[in-house]
This record gives sequence, structure tokens and C-alpha cells, in this order.
Amino acid sequence: MTNLSSRIANLSPEQRQRLVQRLQEKTGATRRIASPTAVDLKTEAILDSTISPEGKPVETTPHPRSIFFTGATGFLGAFLLVELLRQTSATFYCLVRAGSLEVGKQRIQQNLKEYGIWHDRFSSRIIPVLGDLEQPQLGISTELWETLSANIDVIYHNAASLNFVFPYSVLKPMNVLGTQEVLRLACQTKVKRLHYASTYAVFESPDYAEKVVSEADPVDHSEGIALGYTQTKWVAEKLVQSARSRGLPVCIYRLPLISGHSKTGAWNLKDFTCLMIKGCTQMKCWPTLDSLISMSPVDYTAEAIAYLSQQPNALGQTFHLTNPNPVHVNEVQQQSQSQQNPIEYLPYDQWQARLVEVTRSQDNALSTLKPFFLEPWTDEQLTIPEMYQRSRTPILDCQATLKALAGTSIVCPRFDRKLMTTYLFYFIQTNFLDAETIGRSQFFWIKLLLPFYRLKQWFRS
Repeated sequence: MTNLSSRIANLSPEQRQRLVQRLQEKTGATRRIASPTAVDLKTEAILDSTISPEGKPVETTPHPRSIFFTGATGFLGAFLLVELLRQTSATFYCLVRAGSLEVGKQRIQQNLKEYGIWHDRFSSRIIPVLGDLEQPQLGISTELWETLSANIDVIYHNAASLNFVFPYSVLKPMNVLGTQEVLRLACQTKVKRLHYASTYAVFESPDYAEKVVSEADPVDHSEGIALGYTQTKWVAEKLVQSARSRGLPVCIYRLPLISGHSKTGAWNLKDFTCLMIKGCTQMKCWPTLDSLISMSPVDYTAEAIAYLSQQPNALGQTFHLTNPNPVHVNEVQQQSQSQQNPIEYLPYDQWQARLVEVTRSQDNALSTLKPFFLEPWTDEQLTIPEMYQRSRTPILDCQATLKALAGTSIVCPRFDRKLMTTYLFYFIQTNFLDAETIGRSQFFWIKLLLPFYRLKQWFRS
């Protein structure tokens, strides 16, 4: 590896680029550009004219009895569902894809169990609703649709298909049309309050680069948004905003990257950040990019949404649940490595070449993500990580959100060594990381303390 790094270091930038191109061709990676002009996003963002709360009775009860919930089989959705179960007495009607009600209930229950947050007392208040976000009326039978329309008080729409490689056309049915059907349900029969989970990536357009963007700033610019996922979320939020302008009571929560639980470490191990930490640790190298990362632990995010969504003065507002203390991307790796397992920091093109070489002969956590790191997605031939460097991204302001949370115990933790250690405990407890990956000294030190970690978890539960 050292000889390879030395040879790459002596290449000119042009030679390095040609090397990466040849390696991409050999591994089957294609030089694909996701043209930001392929889809007219502003045309896509026109809400169906029949979706309107006008003339419908408005549900105003401060203590909802029936809540419609999407995303219960996801990561954030699991924690948000549990937080709302704890804070309310409502019954939750959870949209789920399954062949039967029994299987649907099992899917939700198993998801909560996976993160250690299931309690049997929740069972009677979780009602599975068989359906599909990609279908008209969410795939719900007409009879049940009418029943839900008449009885649901509040909607939490948290589900989305998150994929950084798929084009707009593939993600549109779930992320765009699914959101439109949720808006239809919110306006059907009676007007229901809607709480919608968006993303700070709606400000991905180069027009926002290096600008401070607050909760009150409009989402006007879509020019230059390259990723299909971000395109769908931009369109979906515009649809929600249109419904709000027509009179639907809506709260929008723009989310950053969601990290594991700050106390238990529970994390979706298929999450990009987890795979990045594991894959680079396996490779013994990390790419040097000038990027800031805003990661909010899932417990903070769920608690904040649950609290804000129950405040009467929050209706109509938008919140940024970004971490007020973003960290440099290099710090993510620095907080996870040990002196006994040093990591080499490489220029991005050298790291790309190392990734291609390693994944050709070894099992690596980043093997399935090679298009994310290798393929250009813009006219400037930038890969996705290069697109998110500081010079190309906005500065997210969350002061209005912090003000709304003032006086509560809901505080977003800093991403520091203490938090990363909690995550490492979880990674080792779940066998996500092993001694060979993180170094035997660090592995056995954490293994030694693991019983105390589990005891602490038991007391919290």
C-alpha cells in the first residue's frame, strides 16, 4: 500500500485523473452525469388543484386521539414513534408495506426491537395500515381511506426513499407522489395538522453556496441540484408549502444527517456514515475533503420533533434540526481512531484509487457505494462528496429552532470523543466492527467495558 501511495503521489493531477478513469472503467463504473436540467423541478412542484382544505372542518383538538404515521419501519421513524407514544395517549395508524396486518405489525415491532426501544405496552396503540406510498390513496382501500379521512386528527409524514445514486424518475413515486397523497389525506373530509420531515439538502442549489440560510428563508432556487434524491425532496417540500399556502396547518422539519442515539449508540448500521467509518477503517485511509458535517443524534431529533409538534404556536413554522456545532469531515474519523490503529489521510483522487484497488480484492463496507465516490454528477465532473465541500454548500442557521426549544432539556449533543465512544460500543456490541478492523487494543478495551455499557443501558430502559 505504501508503494502504491508513493507512486500515486508522484503523478500529476492529469495523470491521477486518467488513472481514476481507467480504474472506473475496469470496475464497471460508468462516467455518468445526472443532469440538473433533465427535470423541470418547478413544473413538477405544482400541487394537484383538487387538494385543498377550503370549506372543510378543521381539527383543532390539542390532544389528538388518532395519528396517521409514515416511516415506522425506518430509523428516525422508530424513535419518533416511540417518543410520541410516550408523550401522548393517541392511537397510531402506521402505514406499512406487508402482505397482512399481522406481518405489518411484526415489521414495526421488529424495527423497534432492533434499536432496543420496544415495549409491549405500545402494542395496543399501534395499528398497521397496509399500503404503499407509491400508489394512489397510498395504496389504501377506498373504505379504509374514507374512515381514516374522517377520524385522523394529525399526520406525521416521515417516510422517504433515501438513495444518493438513483435518478429523480425512480424516487419520484415515493418521495413526490407519496407526499402529494399524504397532503390529499390531510385535506380529505376534515383538515388535519401535518408534520413533514424534509431535509436541509433542499438548499443544495449553487445559488445558496456559502450563504447563511435560516428557517424563514424561502426555498426558491432549484437550479443546479444534481442528485435525484435532493430533487425529489425539493419538489416535495414545495408541494407541502403550496398546501400550507392554501390553508393547511403544516410544520416542516429540515433534517441533517441523523446519527445514532447519544446514550445507547443505537444506529442504523446501513447508514452512509456508519459504512464510511467502517470502510475507511478497513482501508486504513480517509479522504481529505474540506467539508463540514451536521449530524444530529436520533434521540435529539425525535425529541425535538415530538415537542415542537405539540406547541400551538409552532403551526405554520419551519424548523432546522441541524447540529448547531457542525464538525469537519476529518474529525469524524479522528474521533474514532486509536493510536494503535493509525489512519492515513489521502488526497481525494489517491483515496479513490485506493478504494478501487481494495474493493477489487477485499470485502469492504464501501464496495456497494463506489458510484457515490467515483462517478461524476455535475458538469464540472464532481463526485457527490466533492459537491458537498464548504465552498459549494450553504451555512444552515438554526437559531429560531434553538429559541423554540429554549427552556427544555432538549439539547443537541456535540460530536466529540465521548459521543463517538458511545457509538463504538454499539458497533462492537452488534459485531459491526471487529478487532481486525479497529485494532486489537481498542477492541479489547471496549470489550472489557461492554458489560458496564450494557448495565447502563438496562438502567435507562
